[in-house]
Amino acid sequence: MTTQMDNDNDLVHLRLILVSGKTQDFTFSPNDSATDIAKHVFDHWPAGWEEERVSSPSILRLIFQGRFLHGNVTLGALKLPPGRTTVMHLVARETLPEPNSHGQRNREKTTESNCCLLL
Repeated sequence: MTTQMDNDNDLVHLRLILVSGKTQDFTFSPNDSATDIAKHVFDHWPAGWEEERVSSPSILRLIFQGRFLHGNVTLGALKLPPGRTTVMHLVARETLPEPNSHGQRNREKTTESNCCLLL
């Protein structure tokens, strides 16, 4: 969400992609969180996205570099380059996996033996 006082070079430009492949560009402050972004997009739902409209901003989730962004993560914390466009996916999902669930799954896999014997 931008204000008139924000300098364009300090803003983060996001191109959000839906599962359907439709895209829309938005501009935000580095201080905006994933929750702020979801609410802004919900409140300013693009006309071309009507078929994908959701019932609540609380189920909108951002995916950046293959990971779900939890609600309190700010764009500044991601160290996104200001003044440039960053692509993220926007999906509807009720709950998020735990922040370390992916890492835990990988640790569990390392305890397995993947050895084979050729005769």
